[in-house]
Amino acid sequence: MAHIAILGLGNWGTAIARMWLADNHHVKGWTIEQEVYESITMDSVNAKYLPEHSLEGLEATMHIEEALEGVEIVVLAVPSSVILKVVDQIIPHLRPGHVLLDLAKGLAPGNTLISEAIQEKLNAAGKNNTLAVVTGPTIAPEAASGVMTTALVASEDVSVAQHLATTLTTQTFILHPAADPAGAELWGAFKNVVALACGLVDGLKKVGSLGGDNLKAAIFMAGFKEGCILLPQLGARAEVAFGPAGLGDLYVTATSPHGRNRTMGEKLGTGLTVEEALEEMHMVAEGVRATRMFAERAEDDGIDTPFTKALSTLLDGYIDAEECCRRMVALG
Repeated sequence: MAHIAILGLGNWGTAIARMWLADNHHVKGWTIEQEVYESITMDSVNAKYLPEHSLEGLEATMHIEEALEGVEIVVLAVPSSVILKVVDQIIPHLRPGHVLLDLAKGLAPGNTLISEAIQEKLNAAGKNNTLAVVTGPTIAPEAASGVMTTALVASEDVSVAQHLATTLTTQTFILHPAADPAGAELWGAFKNVVALACGLVDGLKKVGSLGGDNLKAAIFMAGFKEGCILLPQLGARAEVAFGPAGLGDLYVTATSPHGRNRTMGEKLGTGLTVEEALEEMHMVAEGVRATRMFAERAEDDGIDTPFTKALSTLLDGYIDAEECCRRMVALG
């Protein structure tokens, strides 16, 4: 039995807490949302994010230092936009035995990988805590319901990845160890870009435009192709594209009705602006930020990324969803 702290009780943080509770791990959860804390404490459910699933046994707290007491695995399940601020909060409370598990993927401000930015903060504070990342096809409501899935747990120290995979794998959540955290993280972020683009098609179909499965397949292919070209230039090993963190995560995020980035894209496809669509979102859609940051990183490095550029142009309001899709399909 592992003692685990999950920092962030949104959709995925709550789902993963439920899976590990069911596997008899001791799990604590930290949230800044009063309604989430009260719901878990009083009713053993997270009424805001996953109301149909019991969280019996989860120790919820709104004090981050309490969450870290007596645990060995610290799971960072907060959005990428705030994860570095949370790392700043936990650094004074970290013990040498704490292993950090990052569920947020992508590029931090300054266009470095989030895991690299976390590592820099740890180094600056004189902390030697091990860091790993987890990514894969993990739609939260399905995972919480017991639908079997697989994911990659990656660390530069492969023995750490192997230990975490062995410890945290359950009957329905199967973790595979890997030694390429950069590749896992890059694909974990880029899949949100492609999911956003695929969602446009669903939005266009809603309003009676050119949306359809043929178009979605073409856009999916174009996005995957660009990822296979771009991400190795940013540090990913090429083979990651064809595993759980690559094609597996990309497929489910781009096609599932539960995928929040696909949902965000659908709203944009119906003609909403980014601001209007975000106002309607219950959860954070990482794809908007990821698209802009990959576009900036590619431009900084002189890499041609027409797929990402077309989507970024849409987000900036210069073209509509139909024109964006036409530009993406023209890449085929």
